[in-house]
Amino acid sequence: MKIKYIKYSVVLLMVLLGYTSCTKQKKLDGANYIARVDDKYLDRSSLQHIVPPQSTVKDSIAMVELFINKWATKQLLMDAAAFNLSDDKKREIDELVANFKSELLIKGYLEKLVQQSVDTVVRASDLKEYYDQIKTGFRVDDMLVKLAYVNILNSNSHYNKVKSGFNGGKDVKYELLDQLSLQMKSYVLNDSLWVNVSQIYEKLPFINAENREQYLKNNTYFEVKDENSTYFVRISQVLRKGDILPYSYLEPSLRLMVLNNRKMELLKQIEEDILKDAKKDKNYEIYQ
Repeated sequence: MKIKYIKYSVVLLMVLLGYTSCTKQKKLDGANYIARVDDKYLDRSSLQHIVPPQSTVKDSIAMVELFINKWATKQLLMDAAAFNLSDDKKREIDELVANFKSELLIKGYLEKLVQQSVDTVVRASDLKEYYDQIKTGFRVDDMLVKLAYVNILNSNSHYNKVKSGFNGGKDVKYELLDQLSLQMKSYVLNDSLWVNVSQIYEKLPFINAENREQYLKNNTYFEVKDENSTYFVRISQVLRKGDILPYSYLEPSLRLMVLNNRKMELLKQIEEDILKDAKKDKNYEIYQ
């Protein structure tokens, strides 16, 4: 392939104005640029934010040279491409650029319209209504669990208090256990939250994918004691793979879903209105 070789000159201007690391300056008399490739010039102001504060003079010069060389290489490659690519290829690229620009302009304009018009107030009733519409499409991937547990050293002087706080899993005394939380190695005392089973494996290391059915059952209480500590565990509810995800689990994401749904509907309406208005004003016609 024939390549156009372009003669060029690059004149370096190490103008490091404002850089605390630099004590020397070089000036190019009567010029506002620091480099040239044919009829393209690199402006002096482009160096202002190249060098980080506190850089040494040596490092500053190296960074400026690298920046200028990259700029020059880019200009040379663009010139070579313009000379060597076919007209068809260049037209194809021009069309891609034009389409990309129009997409960006449209996207920016529509986003502005949506931000100005979309209703961002999401009530609890909106969330519940939307959940009822989409819930069958959201299923448990593996297993979700509601539980409370405590892990406490067997030698801890509050061991019996903690054990009585669980009371065999019936009417767990959460207020008492919360007061004793500093005595515990680890704990979860809010059994109203759904926890992914993978987190259960981390919190309760004696449970794994092979034996979980033995432990993870609705309304179950058990104790697991090892050489140093004891786990007191209360399982209140379990959802298995394929069950519908509960509202409380999806709730943090529902508001975003509702807002996104409103934005999509608004975008559709805007596009329909623009087309309708253009036809009404005779700005848009389809010729038969």
